[in-house]
Amino acid sequence: MQAWRVHRNGEPGEVMRLEETDRPAPGDGQVLIQVLAANINFPDALLCRGQYQVRPPLPFTPGVEICGRTADGRRVLATPALPNGGFAEYVVADESALLPAPEALDDAEAAALHIGYQTGWFGLHRRAHLRAGETLLVHAAAGGVGSAAVQLGKAAGATVIGVVGGPGKAETAAALGCDLVVDRHSEDIVAAVKEATGGRGADVVYDPVGGDAYAKSVKCVAFEGRVIVVGFASGAVPAPALNHALVKNYSIVGLHWGLYNTKDPAAVRACHDELTRLTAQGAIKPLISERVGLAGAAAGVQRVADGSSTGRIVVLPSGAAR
Repeated sequence: MQAWRVHRNGEPGEVMRLEETDRPAPGDGQVLIQVLAANINFPDALLCRGQYQVRPPLPFTPGVEICGRTADGRRVLATPALPNGGFAEYVVADESALLPAPEALDDAEAAALHIGYQTGWFGLHRRAHLRAGETLLVHAAAGGVGSAAVQLGKAAGATVIGVVGGPGKAETAAALGCDLVVDRHSEDIVAAVKEATGGRGADVVYDPVGGDAYAKSVKCVAFEGRVIVVGFASGAVPAPALNHALVKNYSIVGLHWGLYNTKDPAAVRACHDELTRLTAQGAIKPLISERVGLAGAAAGVQRVADGSSTGRIVVLPSGAAR
């Protein structure tokens, strides 16, 4: 079969190589899956760079989530067992962790539902307890992680303010349903949020960016607001001033969604049931900006790494890209 492999760490476009290799062999409790679609995530870029919290042995295949078909015909969502990730024609995954692909979504959309939307749902509902009528501020609102949070926030009845970088991404965020879009390249985020909320600030901040995004967030978070720390796509990890959190009465809430797979897998399945219900209602639908064939995977991962993509780029090993 064909698979992208990384033999040394570095930028995805430089270190990913498309090769012929053997199909991975399932171990105890695992199943072989034909990959129908593999969603590109920012952690795939971090894996290539050797900067992710999980460091598979070299060589490895990146690709942390897929929609695929099992030998007995089930269409499923899976997180492939590294070092044999999803940018390949076949993967293996733990049988116990497989989730049914929602019927309302095609293969590419289904491949983009799992990690990003689970992260958004756990962050907004389990960690921040977002309530209808509250104001949600989402950084990188036109990206893969941010677009999921925007849709989930709207589904929860929140007023959503999306922060983006550039007019093209502003159009995408508006189309996703943001009530207000702030272009960080040309607008003052803090002033815009305070004006939109009558000086109160955002009740919940969803931050997958870190760095300057976090610094601006705590300047416009509301009394008893919650800042959800999801990731550090900017490459800068903030050093929170805890005296500031004390003075303003806001919470800094961490979210590592992957822990739920081991600490509370039942909650992951319950969340999937809720996400499936929301897709059936049309309340959420992954934004797929590009569908590329297997040969386009490395370039796609590099675009995600560079922050130039909107929504999700999905790899279709069968070649049905458009």
